[in-house]
Amino acid sequence: MNDAEVLKVLEETGALLNGHFELRSGLHSNRFFQCANVLRYPRVAGRLCEELVARLKGKLDLGALDGVISPALGGILVGHEVARTLDTPCVFAEKQEGRLVMRRFTLRPGQRYVVAEDVITRGGRVQETIDIVKAAGAEVVAVLVLVDRSAGQARFDYPTFSLLQMAPEVWEPATCPMCARNEPCVHPGS
Repeated sequence: MNDAEVLKVLEETGALLNGHFELRSGLHSNRFFQCANVLRYPRVAGRLCEELVARLKGKLDLGALDGVISPALGGILVGHEVARTLDTPCVFAEKQEGRLVMRRFTLRPGQRYVVAEDVITRGGRVQETIDIVKAAGAEVVAVLVLVDRSAGQARFDYPTFSLLQMAPEVWEPATCPMCARNEPCVHPGS
């Protein structure tokens, strides 16, 4: 699956939105990724995650893998599909008092995990998940994301694979061409 095919799937499922958006940062953009929309379609999500795993397998020897870990909420479905494809268990970290923690599952020293997420912008939630794995004495093997909207600028100390790297164009509100045309702006959330 090439970038054009991935983009087509994201657009057809409403995961890549075109319009006038106010981002969480306050900047404006003409494109927004809402990967939850593609994850509504299990067969499509499965196909995308299978492709993501294929990219990993072609470059990295997984050896004895103990599981896939994802940050909640968006990463849970990606982690599940990646784990299904790898035939390994999946777990997730979730927010508690504003930070990610392991509430339902236990990681053990020496275990090996792939970190899976739907979208990264700066990579903060993925880094929090990596920190949880390391704090448990476990090992991160790789990071898998459907969409890297940092266009490769978010970096981790582990091999990172994505289906698509793309940085949507952004503007300060004062220089936004869509604002200049009085186009309505929406705040789609994260």
